[in-house]
Amino acid sequence: MDRPFIFINSAMSADGKLSTKERKQVRISGKLDFGRVDELRAQADAIMVGIGTVLSDDPSLTVKSPERKAARKAVGKSENPVRIIVDSAARTPLDADIFKKGEGIRIIAVSNAAPAENVEKLEKKALVIKTGTNKVDLSELAGNLKEIGINTLMVEGGATLNWGMLSAGLVDEIYTFVGNLIIGGATSPTFTDGEGFLEAEMLDLELLSIDKIEEGVLLKWKVKGKRK
Repeated sequence: MDRPFIFINSAMSADGKLSTKERKQVRISGKLDFGRVDELRAQADAIMVGIGTVLSDDPSLTVKSPERKAARKAVGKSENPVRIIVDSAARTPLDADIFKKGEGIRIIAVSNAAPAENVEKLEKKALVIKTGTNKVDLSELAGNLKEIGINTLMVEGGATLNWGMLSAGLVDEIYTFVGNLIIGGATSPTFTDGEGFLEAEMLDLELLSIDKIEEGVLLKWKVKGKRK
């Protein structure tokens, strides 16, 4: 495979929403699921989010558990996986939490149309990878990440990046925690936004497992690919 093993992990409401119409982060799962996500982060080589997630939630994308951080250090890794932002126009704030919290490599993926002044500033904070004309070429980026030794990539959204990765055929598995709440809203982000597939193009999934966690369920899916 000329790209990493890639999986999306996400928490959504029972009606498939990631957050409210104001795009404010909502607590969907509890302590047990937070631990599961922290373990996924600790096992991954890299974590990737889109610029929308950074601008709305400002995540640090760090491993939280001291034990998991220590376990990574014990095998010669950094405390945190490589943290990646897909940011076509180089809009990542220079004071984003991803730069302030935790040790480890940061990567900003920008397009070739990104303003040079913004790129120059980001290069002082992170490794900047340029790919794609006006938007980041996700397939090319995945190949670049494999070349620098990233074999397992965890995608944590948001809805636009999920669509980009899925529509490009770059996702192997999907883990969705479905919580016991309804958010609603025509403009609230769903698990996958973007243009959407026509019926003939839709992706088929294979259900790998289903587990009850606290008041919700965790669904694990294998992405089989487009319908033949």
